[in-house]
Amino acid sequence: MKGHDATSRICLALARVPTGRVVTYGGLAELAGLPRAARLVGQTLRKLPRDTRLPWHRVINAQGKVSLPEPAAKRQLARLLDEGVTPVKGKIDLRHYGWPKPGQL
Repeated sequence: MKGHDATSRICLALARVPTGRVVTYGGLAELAGLPRAARLVGQTLRKLPRDTRLPWHRVINAQGKVSLPEPAAKRQLARLLDEGVTPVKGKIDLRHYGWPKPGQL
């Protein structure tokens, strides 16, 4: 598969994540039709322009935590809080905020 095609698929899947919800890197890879490509998702998100309109901040790790280093982690948490996503002890409850829920697609 060509890299550009994978990037497009990841970006299209990311654009579908609704406000107030989060998706894991692996979950986004699956939504993009790229199972087992969580690292590719991370690499793709790192290459997004700083002024992107894609909701990059809605992607977290499988433990429900932000994986970004500071200061990006602080920006990501602020954006999530603005959308009503509230971490407890540094973790986001994937059962509550995770997307998609079964049957939502």
